[in-house]
Amino acid sequence: MTTEETIAALDRGEVRVAEPGDGGWHVNADVQEAILDYFRLRQMEPREVGPFEYRDKIPLKTGYEELGVRVVPPAVARYGAYLSPGVVLMPSYVNIGAWIGPNTMVDTWATVGSGAQIGAGVHLAGGVGIGGVLEPPGAKPVIVEDGAFIGSRCIVVEGVRIGREAVLAPNVTLTASVPIIDVTGPEPFEYRGEVPPRAVVVPGTRPKEFPAGTYHLACALIIGRRSESTDLKTSLNDALREYGIGI
Repeated sequence: MTTEETIAALDRGEVRVAEPGDGGWHVNADVQEAILDYFRLRQMEPREVGPFEYRDKIPLKTGYEELGVRVVPPAVARYGAYLSPGVVLMPSYVNIGAWIGPNTMVDTWATVGSGAQIGAGVHLAGGVGIGGVLEPPGAKPVIVEDGAFIGSRCIVVEGVRIGREAVLAPNVTLTASVPIIDVTGPEPFEYRGEVPPRAVVVPGTRPKEFPAGTYHLACALIIGRRSESTDLKTSLNDALREYGIGI
């Protein structure tokens, strides 16, 4: 496919930056390269949308009624992002190459970066920042699997994967290097770059020695697992209440 054909297929959901398969997630480097080429090929041009004026290289996504997607002004999705039926965009932003699964809520001021893969029935709460990853081609994008709850003002970047039905409390920040420490057993167990399925995660700190003294660096703590009673119809607040944490 040409670059234009690849971006059109991305917009229709026929190809993806990354997709699940045997052995885990597979990254389509050729699709990432096409997005980068598309930026180089496009020219800046003005666009008028109602009372708003924009000047950018990438067109805006259209055809929401046919897609069965609710878009609340002034939410914006770029052409080349795919939104599945039942997606709700509150005033938010979805970048090119992102893929969002059925019945997912992107809440107010949340952002979904280039190439990010968001599953079905996910809730990205207010102000969530999902980072974009396109370079180098072959780099894993941020992945949020089906049924996950991502609390207000969480930041997930650098190709971190959030497992199916996991719960992140508000203000959790995850990068590829931030330790994610399971403290539910007799000894801590550390993850990097991934949250296991159904884990309940809160912000934490841990001490580190420096020449000037001991200081606490940010980490994330797995404090439990979602119980069977907190199913996909349960709010993030309900899921966290079991551990005495409010949203």
